[in-house]
Amino acid sequence: MKGLLTAATALFLVTDAIAQGVVDVHCHNILPSHLSALEKHGALLDEGFPLPQWNVDSHLKFMEDAGIATSVLTMPAPHPWFNDVEECRAAIREYNEACAALKDAYPDKFKFCAALPLPDVDAAIAEAIYALDSLGADGVKLATNVNGQYLGDPELEPLMEVLDRRHAVIIIHPHKPTPANSELMSQIPPAIYEYPAETTRAILNLLSHNVLAQHPDVRMLIPHCGSFLPLALPRMKALLPAMIAKGLMEPVDFEANLSRLYYDLAGAASPSAIRSMLTITTADHIMYGSDYPYQPAGVLVDNLRRLEQELEADSMLSQYKELILHKNAERLFCDE
Repeated sequence: MKGLLTAATALFLVTDAIAQGVVDVHCHNILPSHLSALEKHGALLDEGFPLPQWNVDSHLKFMEDAGIATSVLTMPAPHPWFNDVEECRAAIREYNEACAALKDAYPDKFKFCAALPLPDVDAAIAEAIYALDSLGADGVKLATNVNGQYLGDPELEPLMEVLDRRHAVIIIHPHKPTPANSELMSQIPPAIYEYPAETTRAILNLLSHNVLAQHPDVRMLIPHCGSFLPLALPRMKALLPAMIAKGLMEPVDFEANLSRLYYDLAGAASPSAIRSMLTITTADHIMYGSDYPYQPAGVLVDNLRRLEQELEADSMLSQYKELILHKNAERLFCDE
């Protein structure tokens, strides 16, 4: 009887997830053309670990098993920049057009945020316009930095103006920091520490330049449970008055900037992580992300089942379960 009850409970949870139509805002498609571009330049291990295998059938099977209705695809790291603008533009265009074809083939399953050929800003603007206006991209993906060009740098202002006019969703993803301590990262893979640190570094740079306050019609999605922002933002707020008094920083409009930030739960979703995120945002700005295919599909399915159970059992967070699993993402990617 106990086994039957356990099986019935599991079936209920799976059915419930499917009925809710979970939306996954953090996953990657790793295409042969991207792997070839990296292999050509010996860059397959630039981020400290090999890229996993990916194909559309396996992704769809994972979605079916997990009860995910829609996945938002983005290009993985490393970024295909090797000091050749035309080569980068061609690689990015091939990726974006392949994503558009996937979306056309599976319109109810896949959305995508287009990659851009930074650090060339003019090329990135041209690709953003093409991807958003012609390919039907659902937003753009920006790396925390490309070749040392960090988000928030004034040189990116013309691109932000274009994205603001199009009310674009921007998915942020960490890449290897520039410069990087190779010896340290060989011992501690970037995904453990540098990725959260890199994301935090880039977002603080955006805030210090008031970029999102100046471009209120973009919405920016921050990965990995807010990275270190729940710790870094209070520290920034506490130290900013002294920095301003010494002429080292300008005032920051925290309310205007932070209102444009959204957060995904890829990597380490848990009630404690969500509570931490709620110190810097509101429940309507938090959404599910799997980070598929960087962990085995079975592990990710189990993680989602556990997250559903934990949300349901938590007296405070249970009210936010549907917001986090699908409604917030639907509003961000489907309603606007």
